Amino acid sequence: MTTVSIKKATGLSMAAACALLCSSVAGAAAPKGPPDFTGVWTNAGAPAIGGTTGPAAQPLPIRPEAKARVDAYQKLVTPLGETPGGWCLGTGLPGSMLGSGGYPMEIIQRPEQITIVYEAHNETRRVYFGARNAPQNDRVPGRNGYSTGHWEGNTLVVETDNLVDQIDQRYAHSDEAKVVERYHLEAPDAQGRRILVADMTMTDPAFYTAPVTAQKKWAQVPNGRLLPYECAEENWIKRLEELAKKAGVALP
Repeated sequence: MTTVSIKKATGLSMAAACALLCSSVAGAAAPKGPPDFTGVWTNAGAPAIGGTTGPAAQPLPIRPEAKARVDAYQKLVTPLGETPGGWCLGTGLPGSMLGSGGYPMEIIQRPEQITIVYEAHNETRRVYFGARNAPQNDRVPGRNGYSTGHWEGNTLVVETDNLVDQIDQRYAHSDEAKVVERYHLEAPDAQGRRILVADMTMTDPAFYTAPVTAQKKWAQVPNGRLLPYECAEENWIKRLEELAKKAGVALP
């Protein structure tokens, strides 16, 4: 069959046929983007159980001088049960990710930024990608530090520095600490929920003789929502009551 007869038989020009074939191949070979973690996630363990959900934690490889600081802190606050949360202070990293009690978190994902909001204390983390990142000199230290992200296949890698010294959480650390979190999805659980696994590694030569590792598992809550966490308002009401009592008047 001649080229002319082929054109008549198919109703396509050779150029059009090539274009169709090329587009089909390109479509089949188009790389998939990273998984979408957008949504509300709760602790994957039993209801209202927070903290790490991976293998049992090993004793922390803490340096003697660091342990002395932590012990002195615990001796100061334990008798009255004082905690940062009792004064509306967020946990800070890595506790905000590994703990959060039975409270959920919400992930809002965009190509240039992932925002993580923990219901507990309304703690918010922003994970920046590529050019969205601020210059090092513009990064302000804080309890949750400064987080940058990148993808390794289907795994989200979050690297955090610019942390402040914190001896008031389970994974105490100095301002030299660096935290790496690796997030990936595993097979759905028995309830059919998507499971998000976060593997954490923290290095801090001032506090530990070896890296500290832990794992947290989150289960997605379909159509979930975060509730308000108004810790500061409760403390303000208590303060108003104190002022009214001192003045001998009724609370307005």
